[in-house]
Amino acid sequence: MTEALFTPFSLGDIAVKNRIVMAPLTRNRARAEDDTPYALHAEYYAQRAGAGLIVSEGTQISPEGKGYAWTPGIYSDAQVAGWKTVTEAVHAKGGKIVAQLWHVGRVSHTSLQEGGAAPVAPSAIGAASKTFDGTSFVQTSVPRALELDEIPRIVEDYRRAARNAAAAGFDGVEIHAANGYLIDQFLRDTSNARTDAYGGSVENRVRFLREVVEAVMGVLGAGRVGVRLSPFSNANNVGIDSDTLATFGAAIDVLNAAGVAFLHMVEGQTGGPREWPAGALEALRDRFKGAYIANNGYTRASAVAAVASGKVDLVAFGKLYISNPDLAERLAADAPLNPLPTEGLYGGGAKGYTDYPALSRTAA
Repeated sequence: MTEALFTPFSLGDIAVKNRIVMAPLTRNRARAEDDTPYALHAEYYAQRAGAGLIVSEGTQISPEGKGYAWTPGIYSDAQVAGWKTVTEAVHAKGGKIVAQLWHVGRVSHTSLQEGGAAPVAPSAIGAASKTFDGTSFVQTSVPRALELDEIPRIVEDYRRAARNAAAAGFDGVEIHAANGYLIDQFLRDTSNARTDAYGGSVENRVRFLREVVEAVMGVLGAGRVGVRLSPFSNANNVGIDSDTLATFGAAIDVLNAAGVAFLHMVEGQTGGPREWPAGALEALRDRFKGAYIANNGYTRASAVAAVASGKVDLVAFGKLYISNPDLAERLAADAPLNPLPTEGLYGGGAKGYTDYPALSRTAA
């Protein structure tokens, strides 16, 4: 009997061949001069097309949305053309891929912003975290608070990014609202001290998320849009909201009302402990009406059990996909995995990126 993890599924309008998702992985290999993906990226993603669904690395929706050196964008014609080579390569291997739409907000540095400008955020509260500027890891710059009349411009950037994702051949998009980046900064009272229509009450703090979801859905339709959340994570020092269940329950209500295809949930601390108040994650998970993608520290055994339980529809794997391009095939065969790398994670070329052996080569 085939475990449910290895059976087909549909996330809204996206039909996938198994329930294994390649999580978004920042690898810092876009062309330095224009943040464009190229042939190396096409090879990398095509190698991993055995996943039911690939979520691309975070791709900034505008120059202002950039927070790290050598991360790709999806706002220029050249970037759209570069991503088109990626989606065509993935589709040629029978895979599906969505673009993760990313604005980092305050998690940036003046050296990464046009004209050396300060990063933008809901409020002028620094992240006090680190980012990579192309030379070294540096402390993030203190942001400036967005003016009320600037917010529609950013919503329009998301809309344009969705149009560009469609033009590049992506099967859909994932809106990155997790890990302490811009949308997450609006959601939490730890990072949002606004007193206008986008701050204060929970209803106001979810407003930006609602507007972004509606803009993106207006381009692609609800069946090709998902959202990533990380309610119990302090990634990038965003802080834990004073009432996580109320805030993120309201965020999930926004997603339900819009009818988004999937929720991609970071369960616990991003890349860290799977910890949350008793029953809290489960309450949020059960509140969502669409397809639920679980993420964070899953093994083959725990993924099989999670999907078999009926509470989880798909499971996303991040780190394991770095050194195991054929992870889905290895999991299906219960085969050994390549060890996690310690070098080549960020920046560089093919080494540590496209040179990991597939199972067929290992066996040979």
